Amino acid sequence: MPKALVIIPTYNEADNVGPITSAVLAAEPRVDVLVVDDNSPDGTGRLADALAAKEPRIQVLHRAKKEGLGRAYLHAFRWGLERGYDYLIEMDADFSHDPRYLRGLLDAAEGGADLVLGSRYVDGGGTVNWGPGRKVISRGGSLYARSILGVSVRDLTGGFKCFRRRVLEAIDLGAIQSSGYAFQIELTYRALKAGFQVREIPIVFEDRRVGQSKMSRKIFLEALTMVWKLKLTV
Repeated sequence: MPKALVIIPTYNEADNVGPITSAVLAAEPRVDVLVVDDNSPDGTGRLADALAAKEPRIQVLHRAKKEGLGRAYLHAFRWGLERGYDYLIEMDADFSHDPRYLRGLLDAAEGGADLVLGSRYVDGGGTVNWGPGRKVISRGGSLYARSILGVSVRDLTGGFKCFRRRVLEAIDLGAIQSSGYAFQIELTYRALKAGFQVREIPIVFEDRRVGQSKMSRKIFLEALTMVWKLKLTV
């Protein structure tokens, strides 16, 4: 059995779930894929089941309702740990995270890093098809979080990352407070506070090819306020 699990949360990703799972499996033979579907009304879950029926390296986790990115990942982390995976990787379904970077994430983790971040903001990283406004919000959000939390990680808001299982076993997953994109900040911060080695490797993040973004004003505001809660409570 592959020792790494790529976790792909989905909600209305019917156009992407087939292509992204195929691309992941083709790019990296060391991984299995877990699709975590939040009862997508567009039939993403049924499509994922059909893929899993034909490919043993694909598994599907069905959730009853949409509860946010963080809840989906926490459910998947527990699923993967129970089944003995050594590395657990977060990845978007929409090709914003290019599967070709999986090798670098895994190699860095196998080389000793406890948490490897695919970073847009280290040398060699970047973004494609982003307007000026989104660039300002993303970079500003990372700088805001870094400044308040006092950490040196350049890309705190990114969601393409690889955990060694010992990180997720050490962190109290039940204490995670955030459910949206603030979850990415919180989990990395908790890993840093626990003394784990965090490494960033460059990636180029490309805006989604098809489908609609899940980002909203509510999610953005949650991230702004959660940073202060983390500073005061973790």
